[in-house]
Amino acid sequence: MKLNVAQQERQQQNLEDALKEMDKPLARHIDDYDLDRMLREQEREGDPMAGLLKKKRESQDKKAKPQYSGPAPPPNRFNIWPGYRWDGVDRSNGFEQKRFSRHANKKAMKEIAYKWSVEDM
Repeated sequence: MKLNVAQQERQQQNLEDALKEMDKPLARHIDDYDLDRMLREQEREGDPMAGLLKKKRESQDKKAKPQYSGPAPPPNRFNIWPGYRWDGVDRSNGFEQKRFSRHANKKAMKEIAYKWSVEDM
C-alpha cells in the first residue's frame, strides 16, 4: 500500500506528536503550557465569545502592520528597526556611534595586545 505525500506528512506529524507526549510526565498540572494552549484552542458549542474571538483572530491575520521601508537606519545597540512613520532623520546626540566606536577600539586594542604578547614565541 502506497501513501501519498499528504498522508506521509500526517503520519510523520502524528509520530512526532506521540514522541513529544511520551517525554512528558503522566500527571498534568495546572501550569502545563501545552494543555492550557490545547484547551484554549478548543471551540465549544454554545460559547457566546467564540464568534467574536474567531472574527478577531481572522482580522488580526489579515492586518499586516506597516513597516519602515526607507534607507537603512543607523545601527543601534538593541538592533531595533525604526517605526514606519520615521522620516529618516537621525536626531540622536551621537551616543550610539560613540559606543560602537569605543567597543570596536577596545576589541582592536585587545587583539593588538594579544599579538604583541605572543609575537616572540
